[in-house]
Amino acid sequence: MKKWWFTLAGILAYIIGVGLYFSNRIMYMKKKEDDFIQNREIMAKRLITEDFDNLPKSEIWVSSPSGYSLKCLFIEPHDTKKWMVISHGVTENKVNSIKYMNIFLKRGFNAIIYDHRRHGDSGGKTSSYGHYEKFDLKAVIDELKRRKGPDLHIGIHGESMGAVTLLLYAGMLEDGADFYIADCPFSNFEDQIKHQLKHEVPFPSWTVFPLGRTFIKLRDGYWTNEVSPIDYMKNIRKPVLFIHSENDSFIPASMTAELYAAKEGPKQLYIAKKGAHAQSYNENPKEYEDQIDQFLKLV
Repeated sequence: MKKWWFTLAGILAYIIGVGLYFSNRIMYMKKKEDDFIQNREIMAKRLITEDFDNLPKSEIWVSSPSGYSLKCLFIEPHDTKKWMVISHGVTENKVNSIKYMNIFLKRGFNAIIYDHRRHGDSGGKTSSYGHYEKFDLKAVIDELKRRKGPDLHIGIHGESMGAVTLLLYAGMLEDGADFYIADCPFSNFEDQIKHQLKHEVPFPSWTVFPLGRTFIKLRDGYWTNEVSPIDYMKNIRKPVLFIHSENDSFIPASMTAELYAAKEGPKQLYIAKKGAHAQSYNENPKEYEDQIDQFLKLV
């Protein structure tokens, strides 16, 4: 009997240990420090603080439907109806969005940069890789339309998790922008997790993944298979520019190729020759901007 109890205790310890490790790893991925992001962007000359400080801007707090506030900056140097919303990746914050914002400011757009839940100055306790973030993005878009009117020309640019967020927003909630730029998204969250498990855990994914996804459901309220942009691509009728780096080892470029193939209607694909994950612009700035210029002719 004692041996049976030891066996049961061992099984329970394994279930709880694996479930907590897996769900913590997903829900609370270690963020980069805000000072690190700012200094990195300054050192790379992607952020010129004097130029940014001199831009006309408003600090806006947007209420999330999940019960916290989102820190947004409305950057408005132009008298125009053209607006870009920039959606950053996991572990980053709105400072990382400035380099993308500058691309569109030069092309006559105003812009919104904001912090996702659990990042920067925004509230929220967990990251959900687009699941809850898509509702927050809609709240930001709704606030933009409320303040500036319904007759806007809106684009959304997203990097990594931010790209997944905009695809889920457009495919699941509303195709509410005029165009989208999705830089290095995954096509299916469960496939992405399994891809990472191969590099992080010395066991087959089937010994870990079912427990982990159950703990995420119990702790954060959603199933990981609900975060699957590939399942909703046919709902997006507006133009999408898909971007990825060929040598991305974190999210394979093949995922963006799958998304591009599934998208019907106007679309464009740019696979950068240089760069790791989320480095397509940093490593190929001229090509990146050329691709955007070509894409903007579609929209």
